[in-house]
Amino acid sequence: MKKYKGILLAGGSGSRLYPLTQAVSKQLLPVYDKPMIYYPLATLMLFGINEILIISTPEDTICIKKLLGDGAQIGLELSYKVQNHPNGIAEAFILGADFIGDSSVCLILGDNVFYMGDQLNEFLSVTHENEGAVICGYHVPDPSRYAVLEFDKDDNALSIEEKPRKPKSNFAVVGLYFYTPDVVKKAKALKPSDRGELEITDLNKEYLNEGRIKILRMCRGTAWLDAGTPDSLMDAAQFVQLLEKRQGLKISCIEEIALNHGFIDHAQFLRLIRKYRDGSDYKKYLMKISEK
Repeated sequence: MKKYKGILLAGGSGSRLYPLTQAVSKQLLPVYDKPMIYYPLATLMLFGINEILIISTPEDTICIKKLLGDGAQIGLELSYKVQNHPNGIAEAFILGADFIGDSSVCLILGDNVFYMGDQLNEFLSVTHENEGAVICGYHVPDPSRYAVLEFDKDDNALSIEEKPRKPKSNFAVVGLYFYTPDVVKKAKALKPSDRGELEITDLNKEYLNEGRIKILRMCRGTAWLDAGTPDSLMDAAQFVQLLEKRQGLKISCIEEIALNHGFIDHAQFLRLIRKYRDGSDYKKYLMKISEK
């Protein structure tokens, strides 16, 4: 399988969630029973990625480090980079150039919640064959709010339009992207948009123009939620709550994923959960996992 490094972009001011974010990092707000950042981190881990760069603001980086540390406790290699100003999603590849090196890279946004369901293996297969970029499309009822994908019957990309008045499909580009190492060079060559940012849509269009982009449509049974507004944060929490209560299984439990993917062994798992405070349902769940 192609080896990817991961970038988790956890920047921004959280203005859409004000005043919740006046004193608390957006990525540390709860999505039901876990901090928001657990969800994108878990997604990277499900792809087998254990080398991850977290990019955030100067203030939020301190808080995220306090939560996750260097990641060794769950078998990860976490490093951190500060983004002083929100200069666009594509800037992540410039800030992470040394980290990326000659590796392929997966970028995920810190306020995006994914539930892959049975499509995870398809993601692994398509991204393994990636020779440029792989971007994901999700069917939404209001595509004009997003970057919109147009593609043919064979899922070949035809166009990408940012918030079009007349969308050519109902498939929105979600905050999960896979690229070959040349993404750094392409990001550095981008021109800022009218709003002064390096746009991820402009980057994706570069790969589209070269015929080196693949579309992966998220199918029924999967879910994507942008938890960056009060309503969507509530929706995400209710989605997680419903599935966890119905199934008795947790979504995006990073300790469980670390154990199941061999990032840590059973003894390390036990030592880890012994450090957690008694009384929480989260620790009780981990204890049940340890007994299987």
